[in-house]
Amino acid sequence: QVQLVESGGGLVQAGGSLRLSCAASGRTFSTYAMGWFRQAPGKEREFVAAISWSGSKTYYADSVKGRFTISRDNAKNTVSLQMNSLKPEDTAVYYCAGKRGAANKSGPSEYDYWGQGTQVTVSS
Repeated sequence: QVQLVESGGGLVQAGGSLRLSCAASGRTFSTYAMGWFRQAPGKEREFVAAISWSGSKTYYADSVKGRFTISRDNAKNTVSLQMNSLKPEDTAVYYCAGKRGAANKSGPSEYDYWGQGTQVTVSS
């Protein structure tokens, strides 16, 4: 079993940057694909980025490609999301999630473990 705790959210002006981190507990972290999702008020939870268990493959939603970077450190049991050139439409609660099997652009239903979320607010 894997427990996930996100950190790094906050308030930032448009064009700014934030780095989200997700700390995982459990010895099997390195065998899981990891993803970041976000949910804005009144909207469904949506895929943002995913990374394979080895870190060799990454996937991004079109809306964040070129601005966000997902990475992981299996030695430290962490996965991160570097967010640059932030826009007001990036405002949401961001969730870290883990899944067995391959990383891809799959939706939240395929993920087994979730963090509690961290708020990101981008002001215009």
